[in-house]
Amino acid sequence: MVRGLTFLLLFQLSGEAVSRLFDLPIPGNVLGMGFLLIGLTTKLVDIKWIEDAAELLLSNMALFFVPAGVGVMVYGDLIAAEWLPITVATVLSTFVVMAVTGKIAQKLESSVGDDGEEDA
Repeated sequence: MVRGLTFLLLFQLSGEAVSRLFDLPIPGNVLGMGFLLIGLTTKLVDIKWIEDAAELLLSNMALFFVPAGVGVMVYGDLIAAEWLPITVATVLSTFVVMAVTGKIAQKLESSVGDDGEEDA
């Protein structure tokens, strides 16, 4: 598990470094996740190396929402003043994400045959 946490933290650190070095508008942790995705898809990182650490983080995910909840409480007045644009943006983005996810799922299902193999 220590190796997995080390890998995850190194990917986050590399994302932060690239984000700050090139002054990118993308957060470093998002870049680090992208680097991890590239590492996993190119088989440079074996999923077994990070599996235990990922399971630990996922099982305690509720703790990661505490800062967001505190932020909502701190900025409650601002949220109350701007409730309409926040609600509209939330509802619209939810439907857009559902539509895009559905279209992608349909395309992926149509590219896989009945026998479970991909069509060429």
